[in-house]
Amino acid sequence: MATIIPIDTKTLGDRSYLAHDGEVALVVDPQRDIDRVIDLAEREGVRITHVFETHIQNDYVTGGRALADATGAAYHVNVADPVRFERVGVDDGDVITVSPALAVTVMATPGHTFTHLSYALDSHDERVGIFSGGSLLFGSTGRPDLLGPEHTDPLVHHQYASAHRIADEVPDDAAVLPTHGFGSFCSATQSDADSSTIGAEKRTNPALMEDEQTWVEQILAGLEAWPAYYAHMGPANLDAPATAPDLSEPAAADADAIRAALEAGEWVVDLRNRQAYAKGHVKQALNFGIDGQFATYLGWLIPWGTPLTLLGDSREQVAEAQRELVRIGIERPQAAATGTPQDWTSGELASFERATFADLAQVRHHRDVVVLDVRRDSEYASGHIDGAINVPLHEIITRVGEVPAGEVWVHCAGGYRASIAASVLDAAGRHVVAVDDAFDNARETSLAIVDGSEA
Repeated sequence: MATIIPIDTKTLGDRSYLAHDGEVALVVDPQRDIDRVIDLAEREGVRITHVFETHIQNDYVTGGRALADATGAAYHVNVADPVRFERVGVDDGDVITVSPALAVTVMATPGHTFTHLSYALDSHDERVGIFSGGSLLFGSTGRPDLLGPEHTDPLVHHQYASAHRIADEVPDDAAVLPTHGFGSFCSATQSDADSSTIGAEKRTNPALMEDEQTWVEQILAGLEAWPAYYAHMGPANLDAPATAPDLSEPAAADADAIRAALEAGEWVVDLRNRQAYAKGHVKQALNFGIDGQFATYLGWLIPWGTPLTLLGDSREQVAEAQRELVRIGIERPQAAATGTPQDWTSGELASFERATFADLAQVRHHRDVVVLDVRRDSEYASGHIDGAINVPLHEIITRVGEVPAGEVWVHCAGGYRASIAASVLDAAGRHVVAVDDAFDNARETSLAIVDGSEA
């Protein structure tokens, strides 16, 4: 029986897979930092002989080409994809024999992209799973709008048909093995499931339970903005890096270099948790804590190509950030520094207050403050504090000037995004308080909560 091991990238909401028979292995949708995959194969005592791409990825830079070159594996990519490198082109119906015990059948499953493929895995002639990429996900499907609005309508109908093709042609007890759907913005909707089968999806997945028009209308109505860096992933993957990323330590930055970077309009990013950042930080340094969806939000907000200096508690923290960044195509930071904020500046540290929703309720009894909600549009519409201004986090860089004058209390759903937004406002010279609290707690206070129909 095949052994199938998921390789999670939780901060991007994605999975790669290594499957083996005890001797040889195949890999599906590897990410840019291929050392994780090579190390796993070594621990399992297997040789990687085949690498498969389900599609030209939209949310990360592939490591497929580099992994194939490093291991001597065959690199399987849709023959219709206009990639600019050598690969083994595959098409619907092809069967690739990986070993006497493992075989892969190619299935055309357009919808997330026009050339999306899924790979059915057979072990000793038994169909044990389907690597469904961005097609059939746990309780959902991949979103159909990432190639642009002119393609969304045909793609959403393709996606519905592809989900049904998978359900019709793969046995109920076979594992569903998607690449997206664990928090990735490539997923049309989100699920908390960690595993599934075709039979379970038939019972729970709206794409397999509802008629086509109903499902299409629901999916299209729920689509929201996706991270801005996605625009750069497709072009990067048509070239696909040929070598592993450089994860060596960046150049060291001292206080003078950090100040020079800020004065030049470059980004200086503090990786520490939001509590430490609020207590004291370099003026104008922004907070993207490595303890949250660091790469997703930094990649979404940073003007693409802006030089970047990282500030962290430790070398390990900076190294973790580097690994996250190469996955979205930010290959090398300009520089980095570790230690404490006092090591990073010769000037006074900046700081701001942290608070709870209960604190906000009390403050509003005594004085007027601006309440800034940086959640996404759908979150705001589902229930928000009466009188709150909504500027989604991904728009805050260009809309700081729209935030009303005065003391700004900024919140999100849990505190991570609020700290990013608070750091942007603090850098702009605003008086800001970061609400570091779960939004559900707001309902337990005297704050009036209204939904979109009441706003």
